Amino acid sequence: MTILSPMRPETYDAFFESTIRLNAQDNVASENWPAESAMERSRAEIELLFPQGIATPSCHFYEIKPAADGPTIGTICFGVTEQGGTRSAFVCQVEIYPEWRRQGHASRAFQALEPILAPLGVTSIGLHVFRHNEAAQGLYAKLGYNVFGLNLVKQLGA
Repeated sequence: MTILSPMRPETYDAFFESTIRLNAQDNVASENWPAESAMERSRAEIELLFPQGIATPSCHFYEIKPAADGPTIGTICFGVTEQGGTRSAFVCQVEIYPEWRRQGHASRAFQALEPILAPLGVTSIGLHVFRHNEAAQGLYAKLGYNVFGLNLVKQLGA
C-alpha cells in the first residue's frame, strides 16, 4: 500500500534541491543543456515554477509513503490548470528515493493520485518524460498514459 500525504514544510527544501538536480541531469542527458550551466539554468527554471515554494498557488506537493505511519520514500508534485472549462493536472515532478525503487511505489503513487484529483474536478493528468528515460516511459504506458505530442529540437551551431 503506497499513500500520498501532504508535504511537510521540512520536506520541501530537500524536494526543491532534488528537483533542481534531477532537472539539470535530465536536460544534460537529453542534450538540451551543456553540463557547465545546467545547475544554474535548472535552479532558475524551478524557482519560476515554484515562486512561493510549498505555498505556490495551484501547486500540490505530496510525500509518498509505504503506509500511513511509514517513512517518506519519495515525493510527487502536480499543478492544476483550467482551459475552456476543463480542469487538468500536470505532474511536475515525481521521485522515488533510490532504496525504494523497483518495488511498485511509483505505480501505486500514481494510482493514489487519482482520488485526490477527482474532488478538484480534474478530468486528465499530463506529465513530461525525457526521451532517455525508458523506464519511466514504460511505467506510464502501463498506467494508461498515451503520447499526446512530441517536442522536437534541432541543435544549431558548434
